[in-house]
Amino acid sequence: MTIKFNKSEALQEAKNKLTNALSGAEGVDQAEALTSYLEALQAEVSNSILKEVQNSNADASILASRGQNVLTSKEMKFFNAVVQEGGFKSEETLPETTQERVFEDLVKEHPLLSALDLQNLGAVTRYIYSDPTLNYAWGNLFGDIKGQVNAGFREEQIGQLKLTAFAAIPNDMLQLGPVWVERYVRTLLVESYSVGLEYGFVKGTGQQQPIGLMKDVAENGAVTDKVSTGTLTFKPSERGEVVVGELYGVVKALSTDAKGKSRKVLNKIVMVVNPIDAIAVQARNTIQTASGQFVTALPYNIQMVESEEVPVGKAVFFVKGYYTAVLAGGYTISKFEQTLAFEDATLYTIKQFANGKPQDNKTALVYDLDINFTPTPEV
Repeated sequence: MTIKFNKSEALQEAKNKLTNALSGAEGVDQAEALTSYLEALQAEVSNSILKEVQNSNADASILASRGQNVLTSKEMKFFNAVVQEGGFKSEETLPETTQERVFEDLVKEHPLLSALDLQNLGAVTRYIYSDPTLNYAWGNLFGDIKGQVNAGFREEQIGQLKLTAFAAIPNDMLQLGPVWVERYVRTLLVESYSVGLEYGFVKGTGQQQPIGLMKDVAENGAVTDKVSTGTLTFKPSERGEVVVGELYGVVKALSTDAKGKSRKVLNKIVMVVNPIDAIAVQARNTIQTASGQFVTALPYNIQMVESEEVPVGKAVFFVKGYYTAVLAGGYTISKFEQTLAFEDATLYTIKQFANGKPQDNKTALVYDLDINFTPTPEV
């Protein structure tokens, strides 16, 4: 497992500044925003690890019983070499089991990546897409159905984009031993990649980035912002008719693809909102049972997840299985030769391939939110 740490306001502000810089906000310098984020992240993770080291004198078996990570023999050998040599070698690749843990932590700790069914393809860049509406054929028992079968399948290629994470490793961290170095690097990777992946999968422009859920793709390949499909108020009503009706409109809109073909979407719809709006949506959809318990649920079994990449006042609905989100290749480490504002630390780049694209423009829809808790004065 990765290090659990409380993200301070300073780290959150640095993260927001970096996101704004990636979005091309005016007056925000990307290099300065990246440096601020890396410094804040390094400080938070370093302090968390040092605190654990000070409070932990248990052996590996006790750590394992507490759910802590115990390195495999290959991992121990790899990170021992890192400690002894004073850092990573250039173009070095993390052990495969460490890569697997990074992927597991990504989907476990970040609900949006899990809902998107993020896949780790390894070295694969091609996959077979199946159209369920064409995967059957009527005809004579011994007739030629090759053409009909071929119509149901097609090969697609995902052009892999390079996703680079920066890991600033304090020199003192190497003195703590291989177990802590591995956990430190893995924690940095999960945090850094989650920020990059969520940004790409939600707002990616398609220009050296994934095509995000909030984007449309024209026939000529141009990527533009989605136009709002409507407004959701989640207004309270005696029997919940307003909420049920509004979300019925969402389900109905998503129940056909961009070509107008029907598709099954019940139990497959995910609603992505900013954490600020998530509180309001939960408040409007929480009831108290007869036993006194508060239960939160959305009609049609819609799953709600949070993402800071979704603007406040917006909601993104998508159908599971219709957005391709993938990782591929190993985690290759290189020493970052350029100087940033770090003291007593070595900066590394850790590269991975990733990409994402919607199946069509009806994979996801964007709605405006107008949730008002101010009582409407009687006329």
